[in-house]
Amino acid sequence: MESTSTATLTLEGFMQRYSDEGPFELIDGAFIPVTAQILNSGDIAGLLYRRLATYGETYQCGKAYIEIPFVLVYQANWVKGSRVPDVMFVTTEHITQLAANDPDWRQKPLVGAPILAVEVVSPTDLMTHVNRKVRLYLEDGVQLVWVVEPDEKSVTIYTPNTKQFTRLTIEDTLSGGDILPNFALPLEQLFE
Repeated sequence: MESTSTATLTLEGFMQRYSDEGPFELIDGAFIPVTAQILNSGDIAGLLYRRLATYGETYQCGKAYIEIPFVLVYQANWVKGSRVPDVMFVTTEHITQLAANDPDWRQKPLVGAPILAVEVVSPTDLMTHVNRKVRLYLEDGVQLVWVVEPDEKSVTIYTPNTKQFTRLTIEDTLSGGDILPNFALPLEQLFE
């Protein structure tokens, strides 16, 4: 995984570079290319996206997105970091705030952290990188992180302010807990 460093960018500069160079994450001033998924992890990410999208529509509580970057900004739209979860869920309140502050919000990456970030581990992913992303998501303000491991048929759940995590296996049901109430997905359906 090759990376290049740079000074901070404006949101417009970030969008131009993302358009020119393709998907990347901006971590500690380094641009880190996002690796492509394989079919199996893409299928799993797609199923999670569909279930989360349906959940958001049913309960009118937010929207799901697949492989869309979110950026962290400070002082007049200067980008200080960027992540690209495989799937993310953004609350209606977050979307309403974006729309109120910027009429062009749909033409940009998500500004601010989503409430949920999902990483689907591919054979090309190193677990040290995945674990780093989990830590960064939680530091960024993400309230719930799911790491899906297709080969293990498991999902590990992380929340902020604790070193504890929950690991589910194929006999379990993935729940949104207090963060996404009423969301439930039996893992046997995820790993069909």
